[in-house]
Amino acid sequence: MRIAQMSFRIRSSTRAASSRTFVLIHGIGTSHRYMARLHDQLATQGDVHSIDLPGFGGMPKPTWSATVSDIARALGELLTELEVAHAILVGHSMGSQWVVELAARRPELAGMVVLIGPVTDDEHRSVRAQSAALIRDILGEPFDANLLVFADYLRCGPVWYSKQLPHMLAYPIERRVAALSAPVLVVRGGSDPVAGVSWCRRLRDSAQNGRLVAVPSHRHVVQFTAAPAVASAIQAHLPGSELWQPRPELRVP
Repeated sequence: MRIAQMSFRIRSSTRAASSRTFVLIHGIGTSHRYMARLHDQLATQGDVHSIDLPGFGGMPKPTWSATVSDIARALGELLTELEVAHAILVGHSMGSQWVVELAARRPELAGMVVLIGPVTDDEHRSVRAQSAALIRDILGEPFDANLLVFADYLRCGPVWYSKQLPHMLAYPIERRVAALSAPVLVVRGGSDPVAGVSWCRRLRDSAQNGRLVAVPSHRHVVQFTAAPAVASAIQAHLPGSELWQPRPELRVP
């Protein structure tokens, strides 16, 4: 689908008479493919739309260096076209920035915002720090996860990746999270060196209504390596759940 001079790909799973909609957004350099396991888990609970953003997953690259705001604005138009409202917006890594900006700009589209392995840590906003954390993560991820991510990096290419990287490093996600009216669930792998525990706690605390879930023994691509646990955490925190009562941090097996 083409929106605002940018091309998007949508993979959808729908259920008859579903009252819940999940929207999944990948991170920098990647695609819906490493969200597929989570997509399939959530598809048992409602409609799911996994979206490949412009320039990623083999999609045409915009003629300009689209900012976080540019893509979030187009995502809002896309969801309007799909007649989606009050969705559970799920973003991984840089995808967390796009869903936060989307929810800040279009609050009627966000029933809840889920940030998996969110970036970028406000105490480590540099190429050197992020590269070091990514290398540490790669060394601990399983082979199939690394293979999938590297294949998508090749499809993205270094030029588009390098154009998006400054936007990722500059985006003040903690300030934008503070503006959200929707509840915010932060999910991290318990051993994630990219989205560290202190950063995720600060991000949780920036939200008006935030919670943090850690999945022990998993790393940055926890939605791929522990999809059932991540899906369970999301399902347990759906709007109206008693878990939105004061219980700031949970761990799941």
